[in-house]
Amino acid sequence: MYKYRKYIGISILFFLLILVRFYEDELFYDPYLLFFKNDYLTLDSPRREVAKLVLSTTLRYVLNSLISIAVLYQFFKDKTIIKFSSYIYMSGYLVFMMLFLYFVLNPNQEDYYLFFNVRRFLIQPLILLLLLPAFYYNRLQR
Repeated sequence: MYKYRKYIGISILFFLLILVRFYEDELFYDPYLLFFKNDYLTLDSPRREVAKLVLSTTLRYVLNSLISIAVLYQFFKDKTIIKFSSYIYMSGYLVFMMLFLYFVLNPNQEDYYLFFNVRRFLIQPLILLLLLPAFYYNRLQR
């Protein structure tokens, strides 16, 4: 019974991550969504409201981070993993947001590909995809 609840909980949390992605157009302000769907290497940077963009990106990062930390907790039930993951997410936010702001305020076509990848870490739960197998491997080694 415990395993079923664990897997149902994990499934619900992954479904929440999918919902965040599915409703990104309605929930978040991001002029770069359409920009990066097109041939962005030949286009000029879109017009944007920087404060609104940063707040929206922050909200999305926080939402994805909280759900991702909940996924890690459901998988491992270990508070030290959650604490360490929280530090990783906070540090990641600081580093990626500084890079994100640099690219938003200084748009250069040469930097669009790097900007695309930095932005990905802020708007998608990629850190979860790195932490989950790392903690699992660590657990197997103990």
